[in-house]
Amino acid sequence: MTQVTHRSHWTNRWTFILATAGSAIGLGNIWKFPYMTGVNGGSAFVLVFLACIALVGIPLMMCEIMLGRRAQRNPVDGMLALAAEANAAGIWKWVGIMGLIAGLLILGFYSVIAGWILDYVVRAASGMFKGMDGKLAQEHFAAFLATPLELILWHTLFIAMTMGVVARGVNAGLEQANKILMPALFAILLVLLGYSMAVGNFADSARFMFTPDFSKVTPGAVLSALGHAFFSLSLGMGAVMVYGSYLQPHISIARTTMYVAIADTAVGLLVGLAIFSLVFANGLEPAAGPGLIFQTLPIAFGSMPAGSLMGTLFFVLVAFAAWTSAISLVEPAIAWITENTPITRKRAALMIAMVDWLLGIAVVLSFNEWKDVKLLFGLNIFDTLDKLTTNIMLPLGGLLMAIFAGWVMQTRHVREELGIAVRAYALWRFTIRFISPLAIVAIFLYLFGLIK
Repeated sequence: MTQVTHRSHWTNRWTFILATAGSAIGLGNIWKFPYMTGVNGGSAFVLVFLACIALVGIPLMMCEIMLGRRAQRNPVDGMLALAAEANAAGIWKWVGIMGLIAGLLILGFYSVIAGWILDYVVRAASGMFKGMDGKLAQEHFAAFLATPLELILWHTLFIAMTMGVVARGVNAGLEQANKILMPALFAILLVLLGYSMAVGNFADSARFMFTPDFSKVTPGAVLSALGHAFFSLSLGMGAVMVYGSYLQPHISIARTTMYVAIADTAVGLLVGLAIFSLVFANGLEPAAGPGLIFQTLPIAFGSMPAGSLMGTLFFVLVAFAAWTSAISLVEPAIAWITENTPITRKRAALMIAMVDWLLGIAVVLSFNEWKDVKLLFGLNIFDTLDKLTTNIMLPLGGLLMAIFAGWVMQTRHVREELGIAVRAYALWRFTIRFISPLAIVAIFLYLFGLIK
């Protein structure tokens, strides 16, 4: 395959691991995983989730990184080049196009939620959570959603933060940001975990998350865990593929994938332990659902020693995680523009920033002025974008990548990139050809109510 000349690469394996882990570790780990654990009965969900990461998530991440490094291009041109190498139809480029579009659509609403996080950093630091009860927490959050100008301000700030990093390039932007943000994220997480162990109910939290109760393992919980394992690793939208395209050829894909998966999963588990320690210590409800961060945790921080400081650190942690993920959402589009047009990276970042800023304004208004506007599936703007991307476009992208790598690419090309032992390769190939596609199809069937 003809290589793209003058292409940037990660400085070393660890910068790739930090960047890819930054892409994977986001609101899904710190916001969604804990509340899904609470809603699905705790330990049963955690055990199934870990199994799904091992059986589906890791093989699919290896697949996407392998496709990126083999292509040495952005996802659109990369899939086209890989298809040509395999003597397959050029229609495969649409896998890359769909992923690129999905990333831009996701940032349109992701930046709005991340803006909420930035606002809650300020709220926590100002001591607003002190003495807060459930009713007051709910009223504060509802009042916040009813102020579009304030929501747009925070959305604008987060877009500017994201594009400011992306515009600087692979080494000066993505690499340097993740080298700072990811260690800081883990440091803050360890401080919060220590705090939860000291003042929270850590024993009940650990029991809730890790004591098996197989009576709570329902088909719905299994498929929810499977879906979250897939989305937790940022698979199917080209972000991991484009990061893989910057990976040097001598670095082991299998080993780096394991490190990323372990880091991503560990963050979700440690955040869950910290959150549920505070929840149980204050007699709150672990199955609070999506409001766990914005309505339940402020009550806990408001009634505990050093709650303002720890609440501030917690929301800074979430903001860092959202920031590193958002950077990866736009990189496929940035790479495509700079590799196919004379437009500079900085100008490309500005163009994409304007598109996602405008999309984000529509999302903001869907919580207040336009809350009665319905789009696809009879949902408002925010819910439509969420369902369209996370429930349809991403799993479809993952399914097509698995089919391409398992059934279309030549075996010798795949083995050249993976460089793993014969038995390990045979296991990976079986998984990517059969287990992963069937699992993703099961997610689709569950999401559309065809299986329960």
